[in-house]
Amino acid sequence: MARSDPAPPVETLQMDDVRVAAVVAGFHRGVAEALLAGAIRRLGESGLPPDCVDVHWIPGAYEAPAAAAALAGTGRYAAIMALGAVIRGETSHFGYVCDAAAHGLIRVSLDTGVPCAFGILTCDTMAQAEARAGGDKGNKGDEAADAAVSMINLRAAARALGPGGAGRS
Repeated sequence: MARSDPAPPVETLQMDDVRVAAVVAGFHRGVAEALLAGAIRRLGESGLPPDCVDVHWIPGAYEAPAAAAALAGTGRYAAIMALGAVIRGETSHFGYVCDAAAHGLIRVSLDTGVPCAFGILTCDTMAQAEARAGGDKGNKGDEAADAAVSMINLRAAARALGPGGAGRS
């Protein structure tokens, strides 16, 4: 779904000594590289240096949940961004891959507590994907980076409240 209003301003990362992982599906490599570039640029605008982003290339979007789970389990990352593109073809394969990626990534987030930002494009055509990877529809890598920063900040604020802190407000 496209935004109905302008993108919010860049949120500043509220933590120091943070690392973010990017699992990048290489099936449509040109689109994936553009999403990754947008995400890294936007993380930099939020205050995270590029050398604090670890990039892990994976075969495709279907493998994103397993990759995210493995990385979340290391305890090294404050958030994980899944980036890539799935382009609809002539068979039902598209639906299976999109559903598996989306459901798997939210499961990783909920099971591990490490936020997984969904930056996987699910498009009908390559032209739609290119438009959303730095073209006239913007760069959805930016949005994945924004989600990662927002969730890192939220988790830090929740930890600062301590156990039962949400009920004290």
